[in-house]
Amino acid sequence: MQIAKAIITAAGRSQRTLPLQSLVDRDGASKTALQILIEEVLDAGATDICVVIHPGDQPAYISAAGDLGKRLSFVEQTSPLGYGHAVWSAREFAGRDPFLLLVGDHLYVSGQERRCAAQLVATAAAERCAVSAVQATHESKLPYYGAVGGRLVAGRKGLFEIAEVLEKPTPTKAEQELIVPGLRAGHYLCFFGMHVLTAAVMDLLDESISKAGPGSPVALSPSLARLARHERYLASELQGRRYDIGSKYGLLTAQLALALDGRDREEVLSGLVELLATRIR
Repeated sequence: MQIAKAIITAAGRSQRTLPLQSLVDRDGASKTALQILIEEVLDAGATDICVVIHPGDQPAYISAAGDLGKRLSFVEQTSPLGYGHAVWSAREFAGRDPFLLLVGDHLYVSGQERRCAAQLVATAAAERCAVSAVQATHESKLPYYGAVGGRLVAGRKGLFEIAEVLEKPTPTKAEQELIVPGLRAGHYLCFFGMHVLTAAVMDLLDESISKAGPGSPVALSPSLARLARHERYLASELQGRRYDIGSKYGLLTAQLALALDGRDREEVLSGLVELLATRIR
């Protein structure tokens, strides 16, 4: 299964300006979050990239992409009708091909030489099915993420057969419906903000939007739950961490993670030590 297309969603009210923010990447160069995401996608082998944006935001995104702007096409989500609707808005771009899906307000730091998206795409290609990246997450963070339940694939560390998907479940509901043997107590497999999905997802979203009616918001998780009953659908724990730049201090945390993973690591650590020392005095 070859994944040549990628969709980045960035149309949400609280999300739309985040990809335009500047950070210093691992190589010491100043880049926008959008440029870092585009490089993540290209490194995974996807060459056609569609960004789902709020109406009127295209000039700002082209500017933020710099030389990488020529790689992008754009689709406008004309009304704020949810994440599922945003993905569905790019259905003509996706066609009947599998696609890599990322959210515009997350950045990633890999724990190995391959970037996170490249790890995910390699798993999807090998397994020939839809795969969502997940991260074991404490139950206190459940209000922020979709989560999955299922069982470990025999003989495969960190790869799970998905049985259920819930959007931002309560700890009680997660404990009842999202059991994953082997996880630490109080932890659940929450979405990483990165998926490889098949054309079946667009069909399921189309059905959900038709049933919801005009103007009704549509989430992605219910369609993913139906996908698990429709075809083989896996979850993969990647070697890496996600950083939500839209959360409180999220941009700062992401910047620190990038810096500590980059060529200026020693300089950054020295600066942090000096800063901590002044606070202790």
